[in-house]
Amino acid sequence: MVNRIEKDHQRFRRIVRGRIKKDLRKYISEGELIGRQGGKSISIPIPQIDLPHFTFDTGRQGGVGQGDGEPGDGVGEGSSSGEAGEGEGQHVLEVDVPLEELARILGEELELPNIQPRGSAEVVAERQRYTGLRTVGPESLRHFKATFKRALKRQISMGLYDPENPVIIPIKEDRRYRSWAVKRQPEFKAVIIYMMDVSGSMGTEQKEMVRIEAFWIDTWLRYQYKDLTTVYIVHDAAAKEVDQHHFFHLRESGGTKISSAYELCRRIIEERFGGDEWNIYPFHFSDGDNWSGKDTSLCIELLQENILPRSNLFCYGQVKSAYGSGQFKRDLDGAFGENDKVITSSIPDREGILASIKEFLGKGR
Repeated sequence: MVNRIEKDHQRFRRIVRGRIKKDLRKYISEGELIGRQGGKSISIPIPQIDLPHFTFDTGRQGGVGQGDGEPGDGVGEGSSSGEAGEGEGQHVLEVDVPLEELARILGEELELPNIQPRGSAEVVAERQRYTGLRTVGPESLRHFKATFKRALKRQISMGLYDPENPVIIPIKEDRRYRSWAVKRQPEFKAVIIYMMDVSGSMGTEQKEMVRIEAFWIDTWLRYQYKDLTTVYIVHDAAAKEVDQHHFFHLRESGGTKISSAYELCRRIIEERFGGDEWNIYPFHFSDGDNWSGKDTSLCIELLQENILPRSNLFCYGQVKSAYGSGQFKRDLDGAFGENDKVITSSIPDREGILASIKEFLGKGR
């Protein structure tokens, strides 16, 4: 019975997985999904999966099990009232999906390569899954099936097994216990530094697009790195470090000076993530406007001399807005067109988020 239940559960998980892959583009473009995130899982509404279930009748009808009955009454007999409903039934199921599984689905759908970390790693001990059986161990790890088979073989070989009275009694020598292997493996540390223009030209929709893309970037990088730190920087004419909530909700009305964010990014890297063990991923989002060409030249200088040498990858996402000129992406492409550590992406609307993620993460750096 347990095996049948487990097989049914695995089959259901495969159905859910297939449904998520089919509608992945829709899930990525909808920001409501992010609000369903728990600790290590996310609740995803899966439509058109109708599971069999009992419906309890709240009406006080007659019949067997519904109050007084007479001998010979059939099951379900009795009067009924009310009319059939006209509305469509609800066929939406909330399914908790581990973020690790969601990352695997994203990686398969976008054909993302696993990241090859750089630098040295901290070595940690990890307890792996159970790998075999042994003859000693705590009773909580006793393997029932293996113990039963061992006892059965022993009784058959000794002529003690009676098919008419198939009683199997394990003795101490029959007992088998699960065993596990402990091995040491490298774990690399990583940091994502998000920078975003919060000047007046970056409206609510632009910020929501950045929030959605950042969630999926986080999901993939957390799948690749067990130890991931996130830093948030906002800027208009000046830059400052903020928490996650303020990053996605703060709005200013000043001008835009992108070099202020890059300078703060440089300082944070040098002061907090300067060791060789860190894999560093700066991401910058704006609508492409900058204070002046002189400030853009300063940004390019900061990238070339300070940020890129310490980073695995630098990604710039340009979100389309009614007020943004889009010039900054053209300037970065002109300066770093041949540099595979700099990736720029245009994000015209929510439908463009999926392609942008693939551009950013598709090189496995």
